[in-house]
Amino acid sequence: MTVIHYISPASDKRIAPLISVVIPFYNEESVIQACHDRVVAALDNLRAHCEIIYIDDGSSDDSAKMVSELSSELHDISLIRLSRNFGKEAAMSAGIKATRGEAVVLLDADLQDPPELISDMVEQWQQGYDVVDMQRRERLGESAFKRYTAAIFYKVLNRLCDVPIPENVGDFRLLDRRVVDTINDLPERTRFMKGLFAWPGFRRTVLQFDRDPRLAGQTKWNTSKLVNLAVEGITSFSTKPLRLATFAGVATALGAAAMAGVVLLKTLIWGDPVAGYPSMILVVLILGSIQLLSIGLMGEYIGRLFIESKQRPLYLVDTHFTAPATHSSKAVTEKTQ
Repeated sequence: MTVIHYISPASDKRIAPLISVVIPFYNEESVIQACHDRVVAALDNLRAHCEIIYIDDGSSDDSAKMVSELSSELHDISLIRLSRNFGKEAAMSAGIKATRGEAVVLLDADLQDPPELISDMVEQWQQGYDVVDMQRRERLGESAFKRYTAAIFYKVLNRLCDVPIPENVGDFRLLDRRVVDTINDLPERTRFMKGLFAWPGFRRTVLQFDRDPRLAGQTKWNTSKLVNLAVEGITSFSTKPLRLATFAGVATALGAAAMAGVVLLKTLIWGDPVAGYPSMILVVLILGSIQLLSIGLMGEYIGRLFIESKQRPLYLVDTHFTAPATHSSKAVTEKTQ
């Protein structure tokens, strides 16, 4: 891994920033420059030293090259390139791990979440809140199907999970340093970040906003990825599906016993013949469906245990490039094996 730092000749120490903005991206060359310009403008309004950390999640376009050429007079710019595409949850974890600020803001590069709201988030943080969740009032640019299924997902998730997860709150939020340190100390490899952001608790508030359509390009989240994320969210934060499978088995057993009793009485008392193949096939199909569903649920949890037991790193960093906010600087390169 190659680590490049630009350090001011006047000092060999880098000033800790007030706010760290983490921006994960994957093939976002069409929006990177616009994103950077708006984020820098928003941070300039804070009149404080900040840092912007871009996480390249294995992009195959010129996104990383464009980021490496970005600069700011007042704020540090960092680029962390992962060795391949590890997924957004891993990319966010890498970015959070690298932050040095007293508070951390997570932001998508597609500009659906307005950077101009960072000042409002910081204001709430300065009032004593440890977490500022940004709740979407409107989800412009998204299909009715996605809005409907997202609403169902959040309702099901909160029914099953012991940790309350705010509805219509994505990854756009502000986290205090102690919340960030808590998340960084969590050991799990299978990560559902919306749940991990909610798990520490602490003092939190919600700000509502209208989400914009993508500035350019196409979303990287297809239906399959969204379904996988939903399954990960439920299985990472609740064992209630396993309990529900147990209850379904008990209910089916009771129903089968009652049905057997009715058939026996009808045969012995009234002499009615036992129904033939249709009823038998129906019962077998119902029992088989319940069994397969239960096996599938157990397989999801066992699969996550298997992933955790291997203890593989959540992500691998290829290159870490840092350019502090200074006109006069020198380059220092570190290589690690």
